[in-house]
Amino acid sequence: MNELLQQTTWRFVDQSISANKRSPLESFAMDDTLCHLVGQEMTNPTIRTWVHHDSVVLGIQDHRLPHIEQGMAQLRTNGYEPIVRNSGGLAVVLDAGVLNISIVLGEQTPLSINAAFDVMVNFIRTLFPQVADKIEVYEIVGSYCPGSYDLSINGKKFAGISQRRMKNGIAVQIYLCVEGSGSKRAELIREFYAAGLQEEETKFQYPMITPHVMASLQELTGEMVTVQEVNERIRQLLFEWKGMFEEQSLQENEIELYTFYLQRVLKRNESMLTK
Repeated sequence: MNELLQQTTWRFVDQSISANKRSPLESFAMDDTLCHLVGQEMTNPTIRTWVHHDSVVLGIQDHRLPHIEQGMAQLRTNGYEPIVRNSGGLAVVLDAGVLNISIVLGEQTPLSINAAFDVMVNFIRTLFPQVADKIEVYEIVGSYCPGSYDLSINGKKFAGISQRRMKNGIAVQIYLCVEGSGSKRAELIREFYAAGLQEEETKFQYPMITPHVMASLQELTGEMVTVQEVNERIRQLLFEWKGMFEEQSLQENEIELYTFYLQRVLKRNESMLTK
């Protein structure tokens, strides 16, 4: 997988600052756009970084909580705006201390679902060489949005990976808790589920959040690593791999495609909220 990372000519889209006042729904549209562009060989494989302030992205199952309105009200009371995505997965916290990274590849180089996840795992280990051998990959029970590709150090989760495929493109996405308190973010989601469930039994098994199993990279490494520093590490890594890479936001001829996907995401989100 390291060969794939290092031998690819990358496009880099840095939205670590520009996206922070926008809705996370815009980021879903952006990744759909990049999937289309990369999958149809209209642009190079792409790495995109993005940050959103004080939002909680909910999955479809979260929106089926018996008392979802009370759950979302709980999030708003704590200063977080709930957003519902039309896909799998469960609640994830986004704020200024969380860096999101999307690696968008084309299916011209066939990758299984697990192999695509492994591309991101290798990327993160390369990004943090000082703790690379300590990063483990397995489900952290008690974390929010648990999955088999949770990343942890000493049993404490700092990241989770998801994947989306469309138009012959593959977007592998990670939320990376860089700064602040991982357990406070987990406590926020624990309170959300408590308000949304109110001890009712449901067919779907929602996670029982144990806040102490989550931490940030600041907490785990003991270093004052920041979101912007990690973002610069990515830029430097791309430079070292190729000596040259293309840093490019959406071009004029790509904006129409982005507008199409944004309208589709907004329409789907609106229809889901009215069900």
